Amino acid sequence: MTSPALYLFWTGLATIVYTYIGYGLVIFILSKLKGRQKAPAAQHESQLPEVTILIAAYNEEQFIEDKIRNTLALHYPKDKLSVFIVTDGSTDSSPEIVKKFHAVKLFHEPQRRGKIHAVNRVMKAVKTPFVIFCDANTQLNSDAVMNIMRHYQDSTVGGVAGEKRIFKKDEDNASGAGEGLYWKYESFLKKKDSEVYSVVGAAGELFSVRTALYEEPDETMIIEDFYLSLSIAARGYRFVYEPEAYAIETASASVKEEWKRKVRICAGGFQAMGRLKTLLNPFRHGMLSFQYISHRVLRWTLAPLFLPLVFLSSFWLALEGSWFYMAALAAQLGFYGLAALGYAFRDKDVSIKGFFVPYYFMVMNLSVYAGFVRYLKGQQTVVWEKAQRASMSPQSVKS
Repeated sequence: MTSPALYLFWTGLATIVYTYIGYGLVIFILSKLKGRQKAPAAQHESQLPEVTILIAAYNEEQFIEDKIRNTLALHYPKDKLSVFIVTDGSTDSSPEIVKKFHAVKLFHEPQRRGKIHAVNRVMKAVKTPFVIFCDANTQLNSDAVMNIMRHYQDSTVGGVAGEKRIFKKDEDNASGAGEGLYWKYESFLKKKDSEVYSVVGAAGELFSVRTALYEEPDETMIIEDFYLSLSIAARGYRFVYEPEAYAIETASASVKEEWKRKVRICAGGFQAMGRLKTLLNPFRHGMLSFQYISHRVLRWTLAPLFLPLVFLSSFWLALEGSWFYMAALAAQLGFYGLAALGYAFRDKDVSIKGFFVPYYFMVMNLSVYAGFVRYLKGQQTVVWEKAQRASMSPQSVKS
């Protein structure tokens, strides 16, 4: 008779391995089976459509001038590119800095009602057929807009997700090293998701949609970029990934700052899952449901839940004298020991970036629990304290 501990161990281990490693292998194989698709060629400038870049900035005086200069230098016909910046609620000099640039249109209200309220308000003024959203603390490569817009030649494409890149240092602390490695793997998954069918959730640092498909997210929505991109995909449009349109930003200044960001995202993840229940139905959404559940839902539900259960069940099974389960328990203790060591050195700059992987992995999963509690209590609002990030020179970005 199979013991509950044995069932928990193998079910939990299979779920964890599939979520963090197995799905990557599966989507890689599926992309190979489908065959490499040639990226659409860039259009001639005379054929390029008009597009609006919409930047939401709250108290971004540290970054906003470099951001504007970077945006105005993008390789795209100036008469076809509108730049809107909304600074609602900002109490620093951000609005005054924006006013210095006549090629940029400023939208400002003194009240702070959250990013999604500001974006919804400004979207009513967008007249171009396409809109690109990006954050004020990022720098784009010069061909980002050109590389995004080429995908809209396909009428089945409803949106384009750019790539988020973390500014690389030779030595970094736990936050910078962990976030950088995480986004490298995440970018790989997004690329393969797109090759197979569709990206499942765009990052707000850089993504684009057809303006006609924009439906105002509820202004209580916490991670509106994730929800908006998936709601468009749920309507039958593909969200494609363009790695040659990228936004570079520095990592969170510390793990404490990264923790704030992760907990907010996880609270928003539970909120979004509740409003995207239709995507859990593979009979209706097919491949999109498979990708959504494998890439997103398991990370926010079963995988973090099974981590302590696998540890406890392997401990129980090890007590029965099985060498295999003793080894499994020892491996987990070693991993958690490395995570504890990473915690001890979390604010030190280390050249071996992989040193912080166990610690960052634990931070990610613990933030799911904290985010779930915050979601249940309704404590996460659309107005939050931003995670602090280091400054970055605009010369850091290359075409």
